[in-house]
Amino acid sequence: MSDQSDQLILVQITAPSEEAAEGLAQQLLNERLAACVNILSRVSSLYWWEGQIQSDSEVLLLIKTRRQGFRERFIPFVKQHHPYQVPEILALPILDGNADYLQWVLRETTPKSNHFLED
Repeated sequence: MSDQSDQLILVQITAPSEEAAEGLAQQLLNERLAACVNILSRVSSLYWWEGQIQSDSEVLLLIKTRRQGFRERFIPFVKQHHPYQVPEILALPILDGNADYLQWVLRETTPKSNHFLED
């Protein structure tokens, strides 16, 4: 495992539509809470909600970001800007990867106030 990869996570979030997914992605990027967001359309989701099994078509966001600040900044931000009452926000570890890409993710997710200090 590289030193960079253990600082990064891949976050999975579902959204009800392309528009909601793109809006959330733009907000995450603007706040430097994400370096990159992949949006995958037409995900079929089956889940329990209020005592019944539900079936919906959703959009999946795969977000590359840093582990630091995930609970304190990332989760509250998504909950505030997401249309679901209980949004899916799952963080998966990044075990390894292209060192140049990992460094780029770290650089692009530097908090806005510090972003230009590290160049």
